[in-house]
Amino acid sequence: MVTGAASGMGRVMIRALAEAGAMPAAVDIDTAGLERLSQDTVFGGRLRRIAADVSNAEHCRNAVADVLETFGSLDILVNCAGIIRRGDEHDPKVFADVVDVNLLGTMRMCAAARPFLARTQGCIVNTASILSYVGGALVPGYSASKGGVVQLTKSLAISYAADKIRVNAIAPGWIATSFTQPVQDDPARSQTIVSRTPLGRWGTPADVAGAAVFLCSPAASFITGAILAVDGGYLAM
Repeated sequence: MVTGAASGMGRVMIRALAEAGAMPAAVDIDTAGLERLSQDTVFGGRLRRIAADVSNAEHCRNAVADVLETFGSLDILVNCAGIIRRGDEHDPKVFADVVDVNLLGTMRMCAAARPFLARTQGCIVNTASILSYVGGALVPGYSASKGGVVQLTKSLAISYAADKIRVNAIAPGWIATSFTQPVQDDPARSQTIVSRTPLGRWGTPADVAGAAVFLCSPAASFITGAILAVDGGYLAM
């Protein structure tokens, strides 16, 4: 079950999980995007589409119930739903909206899924960011929400361990998606990012998807509470 699956990193993550054998359920507020996703041949017509808003607790509970009704159980939850309001987040109302989706939305989904993941000893992968660790002048709400996701992940890893649920997070670096398009389109800013990144390039959604598949797999069976940076070495500088 992947939230924010209709576009960006969420779309690539759910494709990668399906390719690895998971029965996929895509959750997103963007119903048109979900329809486009369902046409992808990788799913072979077996994609479950669920229109839901993670800022609404009832939607989150209903989304989990839909997965259980369709597939009978839940093994994996990937929280990738998120918003950014670059330049507007100094407005407290906009700041709160961003935190509500990115941080509280993650918590709502985790809380709704926990009882059912406990039955399967399943796992959760949250989406943090390199901005969990460094500031963003134009995105204080996004940075604060992603910092919160890191601490939420660690806290839930401790709490949910009693149910044998693993909880980890990915911290993507500068990934070429629609979220970062304005930065990609600014040659000076893009060059600054690439020059600081030891691997010397922007990341791709596929780079992040591979990390998600690993954390969801038996290969990560003794990993919980980890924040895996997928940043080309950006944070090492």
